[in-house]
Amino acid sequence: MSDPQFTNTSDPRFTQWMKSPDSGPNEGCLYVSGSADGSGDVALVESEAGPDAPIQVVPRRSWSAFLSGARSGAFDHI
Repeated sequence: MSDPQFTNTSDPRFTQWMKSPDSGPNEGCLYVSGSADGSGDVALVESEAGPDAPIQVVPRRSWSAFLSGARSGAFDHI
């Protein structure tokens, strides 16, 4: 589910930004977007940085590995 209240225009491949529903309506959210070009890349951006903030783009393989680690509790100590 994308968040129509947030946009980031620094890379046109990423248009469907979403955040965790647990983050609530306040600022300071981490948004993610899948690439619309079929590459599988995933972009991340901090909402407080604004609509033209630089984004961090990671390959799909790296994103999948991160999610797997998060689900298994690999980062729970942080």
